Amino acid sequence: MGLFSFFKRDKVKEVKEESQKSHIEINRENCKSCQRCISVCPNNSFIIVDGKSSLKEDYICRDCKVCVAACPNQCINFVNFES
Repeated sequence: MGLFSFFKRDKVKEVKEESQKSHIEINRENCKSCQRCISVCPNNSFIIVDGKSSLKEDYICRDCKVCVAACPNQCINFVNFES
């Protein structure tokens, strides 16, 4: 372990804490697999699993809400948590 690995660990913890303040929820029952969320996401956060959209990992999503606006079936919701 180098000297700077200590600082890197603190940075990873901060990213995880930020991602827990808000996140995207997907209603997979209403998803028609139109893949619009995949095509508009600037962070490449979505994948198709069993014919439905899913997030790859919560920390990849930057909460830009572009996918919420692009979804024609309103399957994607932005959830905000109180700190």
